[in-house]
Amino acid sequence: METIFGNLQGLKSSQLKQLQRLYHQRIPGDRITTPEFAQRLAAISTEINQPVCAYLNRRGQVIRVGVGTPRQTQIPPLELPRYGAERLSGIRCLATSLKPEPPNEGALTAMALQRLDALVVLNITGSGFQKRGGGATGYVKEAYLAHLTSQESRALITSPSSFKAQGSNFQSPSWSVSPPISLDVLTKQDLIELVEGLEEEFRREFVAQEVDTDHDRVVIVGIMTDDLSSQQFQDTVAELARLVDTAGGEVLQTLWQKRSRIHPQTVVGEGKVQEIALTAQTLGANLIVFDRDLSPSQVRNLETQIGIRVVDRTEVILDIFAQRAQSRAGKLQVELAQLEYMLPRLTGRGQAMSRLGGGIGTRGPGETKLETERRAIQRRIARLQQEVNQLQAHRERLRQRRQHREIPSIALVGYTNAGKSTLLNALTNAEVYTADQLFATLDPTTRRLVVPHAITGESQEILLTDTVGFIHELPASLMDAFRATLEEVTEADALLHLVDLSHPAWLSHIRSVREILAQMPVTPGPALVAFNKIDQVDSETLTQAQEEFPLAVFISASKRLGLETLRQRLGQLVHYVNSSQ
Repeated sequence: METIFGNLQGLKSSQLKQLQRLYHQRIPGDRITTPEFAQRLAAISTEINQPVCAYLNRRGQVIRVGVGTPRQTQIPPLELPRYGAERLSGIRCLATSLKPEPPNEGALTAMALQRLDALVVLNITGSGFQKRGGGATGYVKEAYLAHLTSQESRALITSPSSFKAQGSNFQSPSWSVSPPISLDVLTKQDLIELVEGLEEEFRREFVAQEVDTDHDRVVIVGIMTDDLSSQQFQDTVAELARLVDTAGGEVLQTLWQKRSRIHPQTVVGEGKVQEIALTAQTLGANLIVFDRDLSPSQVRNLETQIGIRVVDRTEVILDIFAQRAQSRAGKLQVELAQLEYMLPRLTGRGQAMSRLGGGIGTRGPGETKLETERRAIQRRIARLQQEVNQLQAHRERLRQRRQHREIPSIALVGYTNAGKSTLLNALTNAEVYTADQLFATLDPTTRRLVVPHAITGESQEILLTDTVGFIHELPASLMDAFRATLEEVTEADALLHLVDLSHPAWLSHIRSVREILAQMPVTPGPALVAFNKIDQVDSETLTQAQEEFPLAVFISASKRLGLETLRQRLGQLVHYVNSSQ
């Protein structure tokens, strides 16, 4: 039996059968519709007193029948046969309207979301008659024909929800709607000519954009909740854009929504989900990134409604870590973090997919693919955990050997991209990889550094260790996996906390680093704060930092400014640690 979608309440079985019979209709491939099919659709709509939509493919077959408006009966994105910026979906919609009016915004948006070949709205008269032999006539008063138009004919407008700080304009989808036309004129329209002309325009536009298939084309979605100030929210979204850029993606657009609480199913509201889908489809995006962690069910719901891949902030950070890890230890820790993140997201029908439970519907031939995968991942996690423990033990032995020699050690900590590796290179000629990117360095590097003794002024050696950069709300799975690296921080005699003073959110970066340090199992030693990149800072910011942190050092690692003062202060820090032990 063919499925009827939409609002079926109060329909008689004879009316349902009439709707089902629409599936047996066939329209010539080059016609948008025939007078008979349009009148029949209008007659059924008149009888049930509800709008009806029929969706047809290019062979003229009815593939979906729905009771309701085009917005209410639209095909879910994942069920559409073709979905691309340079092509239409190969489906057209014939919809009836009980009111004598052109297609509304909701119907046109639904057309754009599905990239329909065309949308036909049939205004019905409310009366008509059945001819002998079962034909219906007189039900259609007039029709409107709508279709998408190419970008070239679109006006650039700023979306009301576009994020102003990004300074980007959202190109609204544009469409063409005909004046009211008679059914006779509509049925003489050549569908093939219309569709081929449109797709040729889209193809030209698509080639002109030169879409780089190696890069993810990303739409960022931010949610501004009551616990965030406007500045905090802007900083969070700007940081996410940097993360996407570091991961190799291109941010096309940032959308945001202010909500008092997160929607449990889709994070944002239904209207915003539609807007995200439309934005992604209009701009040719292939990835949606949310500024917070998503549950597996939220990801599933969003992907079903939007039709493209959805990831959260943690997944972007994990991806960067996977790209950046160079040493075996780094790769090991990244894989462990990724598997721990992936395990709860291996869901199909949840427990219903298990064949090993008891009760009706759970007995069967053995393990499902899901269960086998889950078991394999759990085994791999256990093995990696063991290797990380061995790595931890190895690092512990190295540290003990260093401590035995009684060489003081200082760990270089700070927010990601504060310039830690640049500073290590400037002080010790370490040749550590540096780049203006988040998480450019993952693996800890320890180098010897000569500093003057605080009392005698004689040269003394200390060990300076570069560590992985911190970030606001560092994912728990990363904290866990990188504990071997982070232990370099807890085992050091003292810390050198480097801050990028040129970053607008430098104060919140200091707070984030201190929060992460406070979560360490062992309380780290005393810290010296050093403000970096002072060559890129205005005098007002410099004065503020000097007033709030009078004991801090001010340097520029790249320009080698203030490094001698820093060496002296490190000598004093080591002396303080030794004398207080």
